[in-house]
Amino acid sequence: MSDGRHMDVAIIGGGPAGLAAATALKSAGVERVVVLEREAEAGGIPRHCGHPPFGLREFRRIMKGSTYAARLVAAAKRAGVEIRTLTTVVEAHEGGRLLLATPEGMSELTAKRVILATGVRETPRSARLVSGARVSGVMNTGALQSMVYLKKRRPFKRPVIIGSELVAFSAILTCRHAGIRPVAMIEANKGVTARWPSAVFPTLMGVALMTDTQLVEIIGDADVEAVMLKGPDGTQRRLDCDGVILSGQFTPEAALARCGHLVVDPATGGPRVDQWGRTSDRAYFATGNLLRPVETAGWSWAEGRRAGHWVAQDLAGQLPEPDPSARVSVSDSRLRYVMPQNIVLSSKVGGMNDVQLRVGQNVDGELIAECNGKKVWGRRLRTGPERRVLVQTRELAAACEEGDIEFKISEPTD
Repeated sequence: MSDGRHMDVAIIGGGPAGLAAATALKSAGVERVVVLEREAEAGGIPRHCGHPPFGLREFRRIMKGSTYAARLVAAAKRAGVEIRTLTTVVEAHEGGRLLLATPEGMSELTAKRVILATGVRETPRSARLVSGARVSGVMNTGALQSMVYLKKRRPFKRPVIIGSELVAFSAILTCRHAGIRPVAMIEANKGVTARWPSAVFPTLMGVALMTDTQLVEIIGDADVEAVMLKGPDGTQRRLDCDGVILSGQFTPEAALARCGHLVVDPATGGPRVDQWGRTSDRAYFATGNLLRPVETAGWSWAEGRRAGHWVAQDLAGQLPEPDPSARVSVSDSRLRYVMPQNIVLSSKVGGMNDVQLRVGQNVDGELIAECNGKKVWGRRLRTGPERRVLVQTRELAAACEEGDIEFKISEPTD
């Protein structure tokens, strides 16, 4: 029997990725699996979402986020996963040694393998450099959802929503649930960031959509009274409102990696990993939105499930050695990042099927991969900002026998 301080696998984060990884580990026969969750309940961000659509990929039905989160927790518990809530991992040391803070005090836990599944957070106002008064009524989508669904409060009546990533449309649904009527959705780019047909949703909900428009200033005394906006022609206008919802601009919750010993990729903001999710410390794996911002709950769940199986294989000695490997990077300002950042050049089949890239702006050209300065792969790419691009890992590994791989975009060839 375990004394609770020595585990086979410890998973930091009880969202969809972490719970899926834990469940997969138990199904693979790993005995001592624990999920460490700092909140009072596991379930992650979906727990705060009292609206659909969640669960189609996992449970073949559409459900509210809160119901979905409860189903994930129940599935993990049925599989025999131990879930410790109100447990914060303060430090992550080499070899899987963790320092924990709980209501009972500080303690240590060691694990043969650790999976980081701490997810993402939205960029706060301070990091967005939004000028104006420091007033009440300015919050991120996550804070809004927590206030509405968990605390049953209505923080404002007529806010503006800044941003048009998928989470901004979740903000509209949250507002509708609470009887809040957003005045407008403001997007700095010329088009909506989320995929079509999201662009028509604000209008259907009675929310004005203003693209190519920037938030300049928040106006108010104690509370938000208005915002100052700059339109596409450079002119500024005042828009009356009583709240500001700052949505999107996610960044990985990678404090444990940054403040610890793991190598962090400056482009994604998350740990540098290979195609099995292994970090610079072989005892640590990473999965879910910690790898890069940001994918849906269903995508993160699928990644977590795969990571659980990979860690089980690693415990059984079935993963290849991390070397030889090729370092993967981007060298074009139009490409935000690539993940994984290492590809193990092994004949063993497995790991992530695809290398993921994220486009930062409109692109019309050829996406190419170079190895030691020589083009080894390419395909036409025509897409908008914040779009995911997938390239088969097997193709890159086969094309580059040694050296580093670099992605860039060239001008159209036709």
